[in-house]
Amino acid sequence: METTDLRTLVEEQLRLSHRLRARIRELEAERAAPLAVVGTALRFPGGVTTPEQYWELLTGPASGPQEIPTDRPGLRSVHHPEVGRPGHSYVERAGFLADVASFDPDFFGISQREAESLDPQQRLLLETSWEALERAGVAVRRADRLDAGVFVGLMAAEYGERFTDADPDRLDPYFGTGGGHCFAAGRISYALGLRGPAVTLDTACSSSLVALHSAARSLRSGECRYALVGGANLIFSPRLMVSLCQSRALAPDGRSKPFTAAADGYGRGEGVATVVLMRLADAVAEGRPVLAVVRGSAVNHDGASSGLTVPNGPAQQEVIRAALRDAGADPAEVSYVEAHGTGTALGDPIEVAALDAVYGRRRSDARPRLLVSSVKARLGHLEAAAGLAGLIKLVLMLRHQRIVADVPEADGPLNPLVPWADGRIEIPRRAADWSGAGRIAGISAFGLSGTNAHVIVQAADPAPARPSDPTAQPGRPELLVLSARSPQALQTLAASVGTYLFRSDPAGLSSVCHTLRAGRAPLAYRLAVTGTSARDLARKVSLAVDAAPEPAGPLSGPALVLHPAASDALVKGVAAIASELPLLTDDGRAPELDPAGWLTGALNLLGVPTVVRQSNADAAGPGTDHVHPALLDLGDQRVALVPADPDRATAVFLDALGALFRAGAELRMDRLRAPDARFVGDLPTYPFQRRRCWVPEPVAPSPATRDSGAAALPDGVRPPAAAAAGLSAAATNSAVDATNSAADAAGPAPDAADQAAVERFLRAELAEVLKANGELDLRLTFAELGGDSFTAMLFLSRVQECYQLDGSTAELAVDEPLSALLAGLARDVASAAVRG
Repeated sequence: METTDLRTLVEEQLRLSHRLRARIRELEAERAAPLAVVGTALRFPGGVTTPEQYWELLTGPASGPQEIPTDRPGLRSVHHPEVGRPGHSYVERAGFLADVASFDPDFFGISQREAESLDPQQRLLLETSWEALERAGVAVRRADRLDAGVFVGLMAAEYGERFTDADPDRLDPYFGTGGGHCFAAGRISYALGLRGPAVTLDTACSSSLVALHSAARSLRSGECRYALVGGANLIFSPRLMVSLCQSRALAPDGRSKPFTAAADGYGRGEGVATVVLMRLADAVAEGRPVLAVVRGSAVNHDGASSGLTVPNGPAQQEVIRAALRDAGADPAEVSYVEAHGTGTALGDPIEVAALDAVYGRRRSDARPRLLVSSVKARLGHLEAAAGLAGLIKLVLMLRHQRIVADVPEADGPLNPLVPWADGRIEIPRRAADWSGAGRIAGISAFGLSGTNAHVIVQAADPAPARPSDPTAQPGRPELLVLSARSPQALQTLAASVGTYLFRSDPAGLSSVCHTLRAGRAPLAYRLAVTGTSARDLARKVSLAVDAAPEPAGPLSGPALVLHPAASDALVKGVAAIASELPLLTDDGRAPELDPAGWLTGALNLLGVPTVVRQSNADAAGPGTDHVHPALLDLGDQRVALVPADPDRATAVFLDALGALFRAGAELRMDRLRAPDARFVGDLPTYPFQRRRCWVPEPVAPSPATRDSGAAALPDGVRPPAAAAAGLSAAATNSAVDATNSAADAAGPAPDAADQAAVERFLRAELAEVLKANGELDLRLTFAELGGDSFTAMLFLSRVQECYQLDGSTAELAVDEPLSALLAGLARDVASAAVRG
């Protein structure tokens, strides 16, 4: 081989080696990519329903657990104050949620019938998933099939016991889908149109933190771009409560007292939470609110230990060290740990020893002691949701740069079984500042089954400044849009947004409007206003919502109408718009050279394809004395798109987009943002219009009356036989019961030849089958009303019974508006009668 050939071969091999090493570094970086927490939502004891309220609870005085609600008669029936009494629970207090019976089924396209059979854990997870995505600025359009995974931690599903404790004949298909663990994640993906992985995990008390670990792996491997991590825990069944009391796991007073001498078991608590995760680089690129950074996580099992449910100190050390390796962090960098901290005499000393063994050694003089606490002292142990309760607490502390005192001095001395003086662990008993760059914390969750999880979280860096617009003028006009499923929800949302605007920083107005335009999904009832200040927009929002807007209908392609005589004004107006909204110039088309092409291109970027028409007649806008260079023809109205006055061009253009939005256009308005605008994470979220969706549980005799056979009934709760009968009507747990119930409600079927009467009858029948709350909206489809194969079968069974139709004749056009569906079915009835 010639020397030149050898040199060439060596150079090629070196270049290949460099490429391979670069690719290895790239893959290693992807595997350890930091993740951003970009949205949170929650329902916690004490009426806590927002992160802001959670912070108020964390920084205020601790509140105690609540008495068992009156609508949980099963829990009440097994209570007896004597500890250890067989078949009984000595606990009568826990951290209960304020309202788990109410839900907004219409918002999620679920019928009242199905909602009543649906586990409230699933219902609350739907709400918190939507809210967390809104706070992240992620618009959920179901048809888009968002690249998002769902990972839910769930331990129990006790609501369904009320269906099985009485007559099995009352079970219907919703019993399986309403309570099965797999449906908790699957229903979220189905309802929101998400196409990533959907997984429900049950590792007992570590479930939601294990779910977070799984979500992190999915994000880093590229399975999804967004990940929803949820956890839920509601307490309905007396069986688990009795079992835990028989093992003496629960504190008699219902309070968790972690790390104190008074620790005597954990206090149970209810809670539901969801967080949204993304790869940090993606979150920064999209302008999402980065609340905190997840650096690493790990999961393991106790393995061989002294007992299945006994904590294993060496295993806890192993999972912590694995999480630190995954994060690439040194133990000495960690200044705080949110401990599992259930408050048991056995578990607390083991956990403190494990933390000290990993984090306590090699600590620097700057950080001599590791601060450790647990929010269970305030909320109780939320079991499957406990990990997320601790994570969101950490996120809030990092953002507010404050350590809260969950275990104040008033709770008494610390656990004497822990050698506090010999280690480097400190329980903060007073609130303290937590400032400085690079703050890192850990969080633990240990499952009763032996599955352990640990996560490393870091404070987010300040958001990098986006490039400002040097041409932006003070008082730039902004378009603000709001929408809701109902007029009542729109009024509530408008009021809360108006209040927010009055209190907001004027410098953040462009980010607020950008979030409401691009970070929220457009719904049926809409309003749109333009203004140059927050107060101006708040006033206009109030006036607009008072006008009682009608629901937006489908909008056929609008036409762009140009007036040739005003071509000079068109050039100047389009140039002004392009200057103030630079992101609408996408393909390099110069607005001065081709203003009509720039306008059509800009509207296409906004999701509004248009046709162009030249017109000399009727080109003036309504109520004007001059000619507008460009108009939008929306069918029943024309609106100015570009005015004759270039100084008003951007405001008029945004007004036209507002008219398009109100008319029903599916606008994609991300490109309207100012160059420095970001998504805002603390805006008011959707105001769900909840109503009672609840099946009362059969009442068991209380301990005091069990011997006599009588039952102690809370107010409004019926005895077992009546409850069973009422439950059958409420949940309609068989097709026969449903058909009979509908027949009683709608009365006799009218003559088949009277189509109008048949349509009214069918409407009443369908409303009864769906258990609709009021009149059915004929503009919606059967599916949008919550109809499915089961309710379709019930409805058609009734129609066939009344009019002797065969199965091939009666069909449901489920994608048509209800008015067309019922009219078509009435025609089928009439045709069948003629043939008969």
